[in-house]
Amino acid sequence: MITSPEDISTDAKTILGLKLPTDTRWVQLAQISMQEILSDHAYCEQKAAITCISLIQRYSRRDQLVNSLAPIVTEEWGHFRLVLAELHKRGLSLGNQRKDVYVNELMKYMQKGGNEEGRLLDQLLFMALIEARSCERFKRLSEGLEDEYMRRFYRRFMESEAGHYTLFIELAETYIDKERVRIRWQEWLNYEAGIMGSLEIRGDKIH
Repeated sequence: MITSPEDISTDAKTILGLKLPTDTRWVQLAQISMQEILSDHAYCEQKAAITCISLIQRYSRRDQLVNSLAPIVTEEWGHFRLVLAELHKRGLSLGNQRKDVYVNELMKYMQKGGNEEGRLLDQLLFMALIEARSCERFKRLSEGLEDEYMRRFYRRFMESEAGHYTLFIELAETYIDKERVRIRWQEWLNYEAGIMGSLEIRGDKIH
């Protein structure tokens, strides 16, 4: 697992960068929908842990992937429990999981057939992009919420997600030619910008 900036390759540092920032109105909307935001956030952390488990199972012969993602599973599940505890502290329940239009649209872009290398690349970049957008959203919350406690709460998550999306890029670089990773990452970023530009601005969801 990558634990410090020195461990991150130059390529990984330079190819990251979302094309379309979150609309500034989103934080104001989120601020009045904290129950919905916390519930959706909890499910996002849960799904991240489950997806990492799925990748470990699917690519169990790839030792670096397994060893890197195993602690991420623990961390993401820990995040789920932290958000769940925050809901309970407020006297709120988790509620029902809602459809995630953003993630469903991203999934349409993933390579479905072809060779394993191409599928692995897209699965890792798919996760990197979700983590990158989550990091950006948490940054917005950590800077824009009026509640100082919740600003600190989301600062913690922002810092964690920053390391996660870089890890997925690094794993892609481990198994696949770096130039191919760079090109495909830019394609993913462009596609994601199109999704973000088309989605309704909603304050009840993380994405």
